[in-house]
Parts: sequence; C-alpha cells; structure tokens
Amino acid sequence: MGYRIHIDQLHNEVSIPARPRRIISVVPSQTELLYHLGLEEEVVGITKFCVHPEEWFRNKTRIGGTKTLDLDKIRALQPDLIIANKEENQQEQITALQMEFPVWVSDIHTLDEALQMIRRVGEITGYAKQGLALSMQIQEQFKGLHEALPVTELHAAYFIWRNPWMVAGGDTFIHHMLAACGLTNVLADMPRYPAVTLEELTTLFKDVPPAQQLILLSSEPYPFKEQHIAEIQAVLPGAQIRLVDGEMFSWYGSRLLEAPEYLRELLHSSSYPGSTGNLL
Repeated sequence: MGYRIHIDQLHNEVSIPARPRRIISVVPSQTELLYHLGLEEEVVGITKFCVHPEEWFRNKTRIGGTKTLDLDKIRALQPDLIIANKEENQQEQITALQMEFPVWVSDIHTLDEALQMIRRVGEITGYAKQGLALSMQIQEQFKGLHEALPVTELHAAYFIWRNPWMVAGGDTFIHHMLAACGLTNVLADMPRYPAVTLEELTTLFKDVPPAQQLILLSSEPYPFKEQHIAEIQAVLPGAQIRLVDGEMFSWYGSRLLEAPEYLRELLHSSSYPGSTGNLL
C-alpha cells in the first residue's frame, strides 16, 4: 500500500496510506462527517461522545472520551489513520499516538477553516470528490442565510456553562457562527471561554437597548434548561433568552448542512422583543 504526505491544520506532515482502511475518529463532529462521506467500513473506532450517527454509536468500538482516550484500546484496533482536533483532544495523548500512528489534527476557529477541514478529510480518506461537494453545498447554504439577516442589530452572549457561568469569546468557532447569522458577540474581545458573573453581563449590555439583547443558552456541554432562563432574566429583564442546540453552533463537520436553516429560524424567532423560546 502506498503512502502520501498530507499537511494537517497544525501544519504537520502526516504520512497516510493512499486509502486508509482502519480509521479512528476522536472528534464527534468529524465522526459524523466520516459517516456522511460514506466511510462505513473504514471507521473502526469512535469516542463515547460520537453520538451521531446513532447506528455507529451503538455498533462501533468506543475508545474512551475525547479528552480521556483509552490508548490501549486504540492500539488494539491498529488504526492506519486517526483524526483528531487541537481543542477537543488532550495534546499529551495525541502526541503519544503520533509516535505510533498517522494522526491528522484539525484546528478550527472559522467557517472557512471548517470547510477546508471537510475537503482535506475527504482527500486523506480517499473521498475527495465527496468532501469537495459537501463543502460547496455548505458554502452555498450559508450564502443563502445572509439574505435572512436581521435589519436590527442584535447583540448576543452565548453561554456554554453554569457554576461558573462561561461564555464563548471571540476566538472560537461559536463566535464565527454567531457572526454568520448577523449577531454581535458582546464577548468578542475576550479569549476562548471566559467565566463571567451575571453582574458583569449587565455591564456588557448596558449600552444595548433591551430589544437588541439576545442570550443563547446552549444544550452542550452544559445542558441548560427552562429553569435557567429565569436566573438571567432577573438581571436582564428585557432580554430575549433562547435555549439553543449547541451542535448547530459548535459542530464543524457535516452538521453544518443543517445549521443555516436552524440559524434562520433563530433569527426569525428573535424578532419578538422580550420573548423566550426553546430551539432545541
């Protein structure tokens, strides 16, 4: 079997079989991407968080969590390609695996980088045409989303955790998804996922009219529910507060096909000041 040199998104050179036959994915959104590309037989291992597609979750060998990989299980599967991510996996574990197997690592902060990843994963797995077609389809759908952008500018805070409250900052993929649907992230100047108090939140929104205040409570990694809306509504009584599907904002594989329509619905429902809603 011949090998080819591919460059991952950390600019590492990775020697990968021309057509990998035993692939392990340690990133949920990229696992779903592999399914969409048609790699049913080639994928032999996934994480316990790779819940899509359901049949893979039920039937594929699970090799631990994204940050708690079972290296012995991975070794037993003898992969000829491992697909990982800089943010979602632990560097020490990935470094250990790179000593033994070809590991291709993605690093995604923007929609363009996600589309690049989709094309490259297609290339390294032998499904280049499928990867290119998928990336072009996603790109077209996001172009269509721009036509639905709200006339009134909405300022948003996207919550991912509680105790402490944590939100998405400006150097995250979530931030770029907010921008894709015309939302201004009030935490844009903050790095990664900063912790904030609800009092600090009121300061961030102090110059924003209530009708333009939008709070998004994600379904993951913290499972926000209806009861959490009241806590924030108490300090921002005029804000619109939504429970949203975190996969639509943070999964950067084939899930992006569904995101534009979901985001369009979010924009439509957010045109009613002071309302609350559940978009899960």
